[in-house]
Amino acid sequence: MSFVLKLAASQAGRRAAFSSPLGLKSYRSLHSSKPLQQAEQPTLPTTSPNADEPVTKLAQKGSLQLSLETPQNKAEYVLSTLDKVSNWARQGSMWPMTFGLACCAVEMMHMAAARYDQDRLGVVFRASPRQSDIMIVAGTLTNKMAPALRKVYDQMPEPRWVISMGSCANGGGYYHYSYSVVRGCDRIVPVDIYVPGCPPTAEALLYGMLQLQRKMRRSRQGVVWYRK
Repeated sequence: MSFVLKLAASQAGRRAAFSSPLGLKSYRSLHSSKPLQQAEQPTLPTTSPNADEPVTKLAQKGSLQLSLETPQNKAEYVLSTLDKVSNWARQGSMWPMTFGLACCAVEMMHMAAARYDQDRLGVVFRASPRQSDIMIVAGTLTNKMAPALRKVYDQMPEPRWVISMGSCANGGGYYHYSYSVVRGCDRIVPVDIYVPGCPPTAEALLYGMLQLQRKMRRSRQGVVWYRK
């Protein structure tokens, strides 16, 4: 008798479950692999990105770089155009100040030789910091040499950039725990491009120069000054 009553109660519960949509969802969630929250969650239409919009713009949405590249008024349009012209001139005439401190400077000289020919990119070494806009720090920076590095950096005109070449210049390298070595030249001067390696090859330094050209091309100093 009890078995018949249990069977009738279960059949009545199934009818009540199928009678309303909510009961149907709960019944399906109990007898399927989907949880109850997933079963009750409405399906939203998927929005595909615009095919005409570049991937770089999609990746930069909401970023400061996209905000700087998008003029908001006529004044910013003029300033951004002037920035593009000045950036084009700067990236085509990069004059580095050589600050060779160790064996990495040999690869720096290798980049200036005929095999890689840095002159074709507008890269010309200058002996005076007052005629340079880039400093290449190549080698181990010691505590005694740090004030000289900062003094030479301060003599460079604005805008100026710094390339840290090699593991010793990046973070101390093999002499990281030495008492007389600065653990990275970025503790003395601001660094824009890091070139890893011990020592890095001439191709790596040349690639670092190309990355610096890209950074120059994307800078908007006039727009930043106007928005202040």
